[in-house]
Amino acid sequence: MAIKSTIFKASLAIADIDHGYYADHALTLARHPSETDERMMVRLAALAIQAHQLNDLCNGDGTLAFGAGLSDPDDPDASLTDFTGRKRVWIEVGQPEDKPLTKACSKADAVVVYCFHHAAEVWWKGIEGKLSRLDKLQVWRIPAEASQQLAGLAERSMQLQATLQEGSLTLSSQLGSVHVEPVRWK
Repeated sequence: MAIKSTIFKASLAIADIDHGYYADHALTLARHPSETDERMMVRLAALAIQAHQLNDLCNGDGTLAFGAGLSDPDDPDASLTDFTGRKRVWIEVGQPEDKPLTKACSKADAVVVYCFHHAAEVWWKGIEGKLSRLDKLQVWRIPAEASQQLAGLAERSMQLQATLQEGSLTLSSQLGSVHVEPVRWK
């Protein structure tokens, strides 16, 4: 019998000072048995960083949600979908291959990758040339130390505060605080 995903609940209060976006989100994350706390929390951080798009692209009339992630490679890790069902922002976490990213660019208005882990530089050097023609694609690097610290905030039931200012994210809970400065590669 297959091992089932573990369900995590997160109450996320976002204060995005850079974009004037302030909102509370009640989120459910299904962590695949092969997914680490680090990857799951990077998904959550990526969603917090992109949440302002809910107002910027959809005037508040859209859905910001986690996808099936590792359970379905054709589904984004997180996405912003407008009221018509159109994918406005497709978010991937990790080090995806070029073909799924090309396919995602044909399905969404924008695709954003948040890579992390100590091997991200090796991945990027190997794939950068293949992704250069994808105009809809952005690639961001979450420093390995920050992504590892994010894993320390993981709990089955989380109360989190995300503050975005001057391009950086501070994610806080009762367990502590993690400062993340994403670096744009593309």
